Amino acid sequence: MHLTLVRHGEASHPFQVSDHQRPLTERGHLQAEQTAQFLKNTVKPEVFVVSPLLRAQQTSSHLQQQFKDVPVVVCNTIKPDDDAKVAVEWLSQLPYESIVVVCHMNVVAHLSSLLTGESFYSYALAEARIFEQAVIAEGLSTQIKSFIPTV
Repeated sequence: MHLTLVRHGEASHPFQVSDHQRPLTERGHLQAEQTAQFLKNTVKPEVFVVSPLLRAQQTSSHLQQQFKDVPVVVCNTIKPDDDAKVAVEWLSQLPYESIVVVCHMNVVAHLSSLLTGESFYSYALAEARIFEQAVIAEGLSTQIKSFIPTV
């Protein structure tokens, strides 16, 4: 089973709009596109799990262009301040073998840490990390690939 965790691309400053409505910047769109191009040749997702916040939705839209028939599930447990343990439990219930999650710091780094049993390690903007595991559970994942956009 594969789980791909992606942080959203660069977003506008929070003072311009509410946190939930922060759009990607032009650079953020370019970052998301680079990540989508990398994943196109690397994973075969069965589902996209995406935060309801605009910047994650916009990042996911770049990925969805590469995988047009893959369904999207909006998940309310992967927002910036959500508990990664709750997210791991929610993700473990999904009946898919290849899942791509698009969400935010800090939850994405906490997810990685819980899944691998390793220390918290921040994600770059639009970074993707691919994990392999028999089931989604704490301490059972191994990171097999990663990608950081160059823009």
